[in-house]
Amino acid sequence: MDTALNIGEPWMWAVFTAFVLAMLAIDLFLVGGNKAHKVGFKEAAAWSVVWFALAMLFNLGLWWYLKGSYGSEIADTKSMEFLTGYLIEKSLAVDNIFVFLMIFTFFAVPAEFQRRVLIYGVIGAIVMRAIMILAGAWLIQEFHWILYLFGAFLVITGIKMLIFAEAEPDLNKNPLLNWIKGHMRLTPDYRGEKFWVMENGVRVFTPLFLVLIMIELSDVVFAVDSIPAIFAITTDPFIVFTSNIFAILGLRAMYFMLAGLADRFHLLKYGLALVLVFVGTKMLIVDFYKIPVGMSLGIVGLIIATFMFTSLWVTRNRSKAAKE
Repeated sequence: MDTALNIGEPWMWAVFTAFVLAMLAIDLFLVGGNKAHKVGFKEAAAWSVVWFALAMLFNLGLWWYLKGSYGSEIADTKSMEFLTGYLIEKSLAVDNIFVFLMIFTFFAVPAEFQRRVLIYGVIGAIVMRAIMILAGAWLIQEFHWILYLFGAFLVITGIKMLIFAEAEPDLNKNPLLNWIKGHMRLTPDYRGEKFWVMENGVRVFTPLFLVLIMIELSDVVFAVDSIPAIFAITTDPFIVFTSNIFAILGLRAMYFMLAGLADRFHLLKYGLALVLVFVGTKMLIVDFYKIPVGMSLGIVGLIIATFMFTSLWVTRNRSKAAKE
């Protein structure tokens, strides 16, 4: 049985797209998404559980369908690929959270206004990643050697993350941001959740619009890292897309749940860097030795869990030492 086949049929793409649009609509219009409010830890945690449960239910449904249509071997392989890809993308999304937190802090965005920016950030990320995934799948199908470029890029990126993990980026020195500030009419303060207002018949942008631009740009940067990473697990466009999108859909809830705990997971950046090095290496040696998907899942999970618990242990010991 060929486990490398692409399983995505037109109706599957259509159903999944409709599901994503429905969930975004619920978030925007039915669950307080169109009202400015501060998202608390309990609300964020509840939504994080919902997104995770939906992802697992989707994977279970996918396994059930594939088992009936293609057999157990294909069903087991594809469901494991989805789970591994989802875990990798979810792990790499933690780095997004650190950057989002830095951007919101730099612009002093009130907590009740952050929600709307992240909603549009998620929508923009979905569109950009859909384009990049389809382009990446085509490139790999037409030019197999591109896998080596992706692998080398991930290894180099992971090594750079290890070296500069403690470096604090300075948005004041960001040339693009400074250029945008110099070429846009800006209000001196926030105007609620509005991205622009009309003053004397002239459109004037608010600082929140600058925040949105920076969030969208950071999504592009992270997509460049995460898309090659999941292609190291599978080249099936449907598995790549669905696992990626499920990870993104839960990004906003995960931000509000973890933003206040970011300092406790300060060592996690090293773990994420090692994940990139691992998946990059996996891609570089794919024609010589193919690491089983189950082993990849275990290694990635072990790396993330190790650095999470180590971060919490170091933080707790520092707190004890500070009190003594």
